[in-house]
Amino acid sequence: MCTETREIVAPKVKDILNKYAKDKGMLVAILQDIQTEFNYLPRPALEAVSQGLGVPMSQVYSVATFFKAFSLKPKGKHSVHVCMGTACHVRGASKILDKLVEKLGCCAGENTEDMKFSLDAVNCVGACALGPVVVVDGQYVGNMTTEKVKPLIEGCQ
Repeated sequence: MCTETREIVAPKVKDILNKYAKDKGMLVAILQDIQTEFNYLPRPALEAVSQGLGVPMSQVYSVATFFKAFSLKPKGKHSVHVCMGTACHVRGASKILDKLVEKLGCCAGENTEDMKFSLDAVNCVGACALGPVVVVDGQYVGNMTTEKVKPLIEGCQ
């Protein structure tokens, strides 16, 4: 990350650390706020947290990699999660994922080139009765079909 970006990250992280009074016990909440701000956890932000809280970088990194909700890679503006759990799988989730890959032009675990979308295949979203399920920006879309993919994606602005 270039120096300019470090200069942008540092004041925002400082504000977040101050919001939590630099309380080491609030590390997860601090990382959540940083991820909300940047849409991922940039390394300079993790370094600033380590320094600001006076904890080893290894501890910050350990927490950041333990929770699946955190990402160390930049994410697209819109997150698309396709449930691949058993109930969704037997109802055609793989065909829906294939259609999303075709429509977005990226594979599961990747972002679109324009960084508008991140596509992920996930184990289960806990909405088996609605399967197959796609979660877009936290909104559950149940009884998903391949025909609903195009309008779903086009509805994201």
